[in-house]
Amino acid sequence: MEQDRTWERQLIEKLATASLTEQRRARRWKIFFRLAWLAVLAGFVWLMYSDMESRNSSKAMGLPHTAVVTLDGTIDSESNVTAKMLDGMLAAYEDQNTRGIIIRANSPGGSPALSGMANDEILRLKKLHPKIPVYMVVEEVCASGCYYIAAAADRIYVDKASIVGSIGVISDGFGFDKAMDKLGIERRLATSGSNKGMGDPFSPKNPQQEAIRQAMLDEIHAQFIAVVKQGRGKRLKDDPELFSGRVWLGSSGIQLGLADGLGSVGSVARDVIKAEELVDFTPDDDLASRVARRIGVSFSGGVRAMLGDTRLH
Repeated sequence: MEQDRTWERQLIEKLATASLTEQRRARRWKIFFRLAWLAVLAGFVWLMYSDMESRNSSKAMGLPHTAVVTLDGTIDSESNVTAKMLDGMLAAYEDQNTRGIIIRANSPGGSPALSGMANDEILRLKKLHPKIPVYMVVEEVCASGCYYIAAAADRIYVDKASIVGSIGVISDGFGFDKAMDKLGIERRLATSGSNKGMGDPFSPKNPQQEAIRQAMLDEIHAQFIAVVKQGRGKRLKDDPELFSGRVWLGSSGIQLGLADGLGSVGSVARDVIKAEELVDFTPDDDLASRVARRIGVSFSGGVRAMLGDTRLH
């Protein structure tokens, strides 16, 4: 009987010891994960703070500087690159130490509507702040809608190998009606309005609708040409290819009046604006994207989720 009780007592002691050991292990892991999350959070805060400090150091010191804003990527509503550029310009104008604004351009173009609105807004801001010059500095490419925007700048600077121009409009697509005929597929499209289905890739070409489409492209092209002529004025050379939609290297673009000279962001700030200190006013993306940029890993979409066609050519 005594042996049975001893066995039961030993079993209970073993179970209790095992339970305590498991609780201690779980407590250690809980502390570990809490410390890990605190370390990650501290890292985020440090990256954000150091980025702000480095970018605003000259502003804090009250030094005259050249403001830099970036126009980078395709111009569309998803990327929002024109809105970021304009927000940066507004912030630069509000800084009393800004001596000039450089738009650093790397864009193949995109939406004619967004490009036109950006051009209009730059012209409006220039009228409000006539003493602060606005220069476009092209690094790799400023074509199509990007050049539409560049036409609003006081001057355009390029590298000799930059790509500029592409003053034209394109609307592309596909037609599958002949393939459908071969496969014996019937298209059943119902519309209210004779032109509602215009551009449908599964229907045969309609000459009347194609004429409407071409007229729209020609009108946008005419708007583009007018903006470039207004912005560049007498600097443009009389060349029949100028508005054909082709592109030029920067060196040829200067000769044609599409650009004013060779220069980089640094050289324009130093030699033209005479304020060598650079301050980047381009608005930051969200915290996840900033961290991804800083550590060189493209995982911003995943972190962001956890935290929370006609074009100029």
